[in-house]
Amino acid sequence: MNTPPIKATEKELEILQVIWKKGATSVKDVHETLGGDEANGYTTILKLMQIMHEKGLLTRQKSGKLHLYEAVSTAEKTRQQILDKMIQTVFQGSAAQLVMSALGNKKSSKEEIREIKKYLEKLEGEQ
Repeated sequence: MNTPPIKATEKELEILQVIWKKGATSVKDVHETLGGDEANGYTTILKLMQIMHEKGLLTRQKSGKLHLYEAVSTAEKTRQQILDKMIQTVFQGSAAQLVMSALGNKKSSKEEIREIKKYLEKLEGEQ
């Protein structure tokens, strides 16, 4: 079954990060986790989560007086869809260009580079 592509804004992705970490959660919990009123108004988070529900990004169930929201797609599946779209649109279909751009920013630690090398060696061994 093909899952429709994720079309989430940056703020919606922040909300999804909270929900992936916590599981089924309320608007209040998401609002507090994202910094409370100093960062975002409660009604802004409420409206965004309602829109995300309408877009099919979240499910909503009533639990007592609360509505609990859950992500429809997993974090990994969402990351993969966004990455696939980015490779196609920004890097003209070249995963190598994406990787070189990411590693060219000089922000990767030596440990991350070691992990990447191990992963590349594993991929080479599978081919």
